[in-house]
Amino acid sequence: MLCEAIDRALTRYEFHLIAFVIMPEHLHLLVYPTTHESKIDRFLAAIKRPFSYRIKELLREQQHPLLKDLTIRTRPGKTAFRFWLEGPGFDRNFFSEQAVEAAVNYLHLNPVKRKLVSEVKDWKWSSARWYESNGEIIDSDLPTIHGLPWEFFHQTN
Repeated sequence: MLCEAIDRALTRYEFHLIAFVIMPEHLHLLVYPTTHESKIDRFLAAIKRPFSYRIKELLREQQHPLLKDLTIRTRPGKTAFRFWLEGPGFDRNFFSEQAVEAAVNYLHLNPVKRKLVSEVKDWKWSSARWYESNGEIIDSDLPTIHGLPWEFFHQTN
């Protein structure tokens, strides 16, 4: 469901996915805007809101005890379902090929550092296999990976 939400947001808000990793309690997305009108806050909201709503509905249908744990008191007499941490997350802009490559490597190494797998290619929920296969491995369970148009870094303004 999360990967579907990411794909819908990529299309709707005109971003391309460079790399990603979905971890048990967090995720990293490295995206590239395809137009000057692309807004990262809208893109993230288009992932987080619908996905959170779907999770809440599933937990409610199953009468799962986690629903209670994820329902917080926002003020006296008022509660809210909180799936995502508060705040916008952490976003950064990269301006060099080296910075992008370092970020991609950092993302892909997350599961290895956490000892969830021994090699990056063994973690299904990342773009590592796509990169290792030069874009030949396509997994329909995962969001659409576009890679980065490297010519971006060779443009003259």
